[in-house]
Amino acid sequence: MKIGLYPGCSLNGGSREYKESVNAVAKAFDIELTDIPDWNCCGATAAHNLNHDLSLSLPIRILAIAEQNGLHEIVVPCAACYSRLTISQHEVNGDEELKNRIAGIVGLPYTGNVKILNVIQFIQDHILDKLSEKIKTPFAHKAACYYGCLLVRPHGILKFDRPEDPQTMDEVMKLIGADPIDWAFKTECCGAGMSVARTDVVGNLSGRIMEDAVDRGAEAIIVACPMCHSNLDMRRQDINKSLGKDIKTPVLYITQAIGLAVGISPKELGLQRHFVPVIFPVENVQNTIKVN
Repeated sequence: MKIGLYPGCSLNGGSREYKESVNAVAKAFDIELTDIPDWNCCGATAAHNLNHDLSLSLPIRILAIAEQNGLHEIVVPCAACYSRLTISQHEVNGDEELKNRIAGIVGLPYTGNVKILNVIQFIQDHILDKLSEKIKTPFAHKAACYYGCLLVRPHGILKFDRPEDPQTMDEVMKLIGADPIDWAFKTECCGAGMSVARTDVVGNLSGRIMEDAVDRGAEAIIVACPMCHSNLDMRRQDINKSLGKDIKTPVLYITQAIGLAVGISPKELGLQRHFVPVIFPVENVQNTIKVN
């Protein structure tokens, strides 16, 4: 099975471990992921604030290239990229005149038939029915599944899960042996793109998220977004400063958690790239994840 992968800027840069874990899990389930050739930035959070046609042309060019390469489905692990591609496809496909204009700007034919999957949808569609039989070491930890702002919003366009209390990531984690906690901050903002310009804001917002999860017994935070991971992991010093306490709870991508459960090595999953070491409470069987 061949599925397109749109890595975007993050998965080829600061979130290499996410791409490594996505590819490792796909391989474990005999799924061939192929990067969309000559892909470009999706425009992320900036383009739609500057120029509307540009904000549509960047994602549509990616989808048009996928079509040219015979890719009927593409997985987009970054929640921000997933949002931009899906929203742009929805807008352009609903207006034939706009579709033709954007195709002219891009300089490529575009039909709008590519199915776009976020990483949870990819797991649901292609991995879920085989997951239980491949479990080797259950992920036996209390987990806070953090969806962030963009993975399930806007609901009217994405039509994925519930916008205020999503459950799909929780259900996947249950299948690999985790105990997902019920908590209040699963879709609250972590600070997003303020990570560089205002680390104090990120420390405050992400601190609230971490504190609620830890107070409810979470032993790991599970994410599906590079920006969420960056703010909760890389900005841990700012979080701890904001809270006035030292929180050491690790943050893992959902593909890393699945990978550990099905026996993929920590190094293949990129766990050595995290700022906060992946260490679980001593009472659990799988304690410290060692990377050789």
